[in-house]
Amino acid sequence: MTYTGGAMRRARYRYTRTIRISHWLWAIAFAVLVSSGLQIFNAAPYLDASDATNPARRVLSIDSPQDGVGTTTIFGHTFTTTGWLGWTGDGFGGATARAFPPWITIPSYQDLADGRRWHLFFAWIAIVCWIAWLVSSAIHGSLRKIVLLPRDVPQLWPMQAYYLHLRKSPPPYDVYNPLQKAAYSLVMFVVAPIVVLTGLALSPGIDAALHPLTIALGGRQFARLWHFVGMCVLLAFFAVHLFQVATQGVVNQMRSMVTGWFAEKPVAKS
Repeated sequence: MTYTGGAMRRARYRYTRTIRISHWLWAIAFAVLVSSGLQIFNAAPYLDASDATNPARRVLSIDSPQDGVGTTTIFGHTFTTTGWLGWTGDGFGGATARAFPPWITIPSYQDLADGRRWHLFFAWIAIVCWIAWLVSSAIHGSLRKIVLLPRDVPQLWPMQAYYLHLRKSPPPYDVYNPLQKAAYSLVMFVVAPIVVLTGLALSPGIDAALHPLTIALGGRQFARLWHFVGMCVLLAFFAVHLFQVATQGVVNQMRSMVTGWFAEKPVAKS
């Protein structure tokens, strides 16, 4: 326990070593997966809602219709994105027709084969970390604190009403509130598995061995679409996660994920 003025802060061991290590390794793996995934996307910079390439059902495309001009088209609406998307750096100090710029891709120069190697290697690291986190959380009883349970469902709207300033106080909750549980459950048990399955379907070797999986997902182009959308959902989730860490005691939050010890809110000394 530590003391702050007239109040006492109680330190609680919140995260086990396995959870902490898997958390940080997963964060690194996810960053590399996004970057190498954009490298792979550059080889075919479009997404079609179809079982095969079909410009008539194009959802997204990043192009350079003429040298020096980059455009991004979303659901038929085209925007000029020169310098950002479509016409960007070539990784060697020049500029070229390329969907995503070199500063955000691994490797920085355009190389589909190397991008796939990076992506596949860190994909397995991410999967192992995800499983290790789930198993460790289940063993130590912390998983049930983060998963949305049936009894939490009636509290979803009251919690949202609190965020919308429609009620003065939030409904009672433990470590995570009902909306946080819903978000974590959606990401862990819906979005992450979809990203993994679509990624497997996009692997040439696995597609050849388990082609029914690709068919079940609607074909390779649909698999690419779901994979990309899943990545965007994960990026949005972690943007919110980082915002919460930054606004809810960043030092305490970071220390707890490094050492495992979390200092709870001060309570008056008896």
